[in-house]
Amino acid sequence: MPHRACWLRSLTTGSATTVLIFSLAMALASTSILRAKDGPVEVDVELVLAVDISYSMDPEEQRLQREGYAQALVSPGFIAAVRSGAYGKIVIAYLQWASQTDQDVLLPWTVIDGPESARMAAEKLSEAPYRRAQRTSISGAIDSAMALFEGNGFHGMRRVIDVSGDGANNSGRPVTIARDDAVRQGVTINGLPLLLRPSSWGFRDIANLDQYYEDCVIGGIGAFSIPIRDRKQFSEATRTKLILEIALAPVLPPWKDEPIVTLAQKREPRVNCMIGELLWRDRWGN
Repeated sequence: MPHRACWLRSLTTGSATTVLIFSLAMALASTSILRAKDGPVEVDVELVLAVDISYSMDPEEQRLQREGYAQALVSPGFIAAVRSGAYGKIVIAYLQWASQTDQDVLLPWTVIDGPESARMAAEKLSEAPYRRAQRTSISGAIDSAMALFEGNGFHGMRRVIDVSGDGANNSGRPVTIARDDAVRQGVTINGLPLLLRPSSWGFRDIANLDQYYEDCVIGGIGAFSIPIRDRKQFSEATRTKLILEIALAPVLPPWKDEPIVTLAQKREPRVNCMIGELLWRDRWGN
C-alpha cells in the first residue's frame, strides 16, 4: 500500500503538518448537538490508549511512550481536533498491557473537552508509576479494551483502540481473531509500532513489525498505523496519530475512493500473523 504509507509519512514530517491537520479538523466542525437529558453521555469518540509494558519495552521506551501521549493530549492541534467534533468532547482511557492475563487501567474513562481537562489527564499519566511484565498479548489488550467500552456511561459516535508496542503477539488467542471480533462490533483499531532496535536484538523482535501491525493488528473504518523508527519521532508521531483518530476518522483518506474496510483486510498478510507465537514456542517449547 504505497499511497497510504507515503501519505502517513508526509503527515509526520515537515512544517506543513500543523496547518494540514488544523485545516482538516476545522472542516469537520459542525453545529453543536445537545446531549440527551437521560442515558449515556454523548461524545464524539471513545478512545482507549492501549500501551505495551512487556519486558521487551526498556525503561527509556516506556518513558518516551508515556510522555508522548501526555504531550499529545495538551497540544493545540489535539485540542482543536477535539473541539471540531459535533459534541466538542471525547473520552479516553489509558490501558497498560503485557500477557493475556495482565492488563490494568492507568487512567480510567476521562472526558476531554478543552485545555484544562486535557492537562489534568496528562498530569495523571505523567505522575503514575511505571512497571514491566511478562509476555506480549496484543489480543488480550484488544479484548480488555473492548470490555472497557461496555457500560462505561458514554455513547461515542466512534469507538477506537490505539495499540502501541514493540513486539508481535505471543500470548492469548490469535491477534487476528481479537481484531476481527472488535471490527465486527464497529470498533476501529489503529497502530503505533515501535521499531527502535535492530531486529536481532532479542528473540521476540521481528524485522517487519510495521507490516505485522498493518496486516495483523489494525482494522475497522479508517484504520491506520504509524511506525516509529527513531526516538525523536515519538512526540510528533503520537500527536499526529491522536489528531487523526479524533478529527479524520469520518473522512475518506486520499488513498481510497470507496467505503473503507481497511486495506490490510483486503489481501493476504505479508507476514505470518502467528510469528510471535512461533518465536516463543521455538524458544521455550510452549
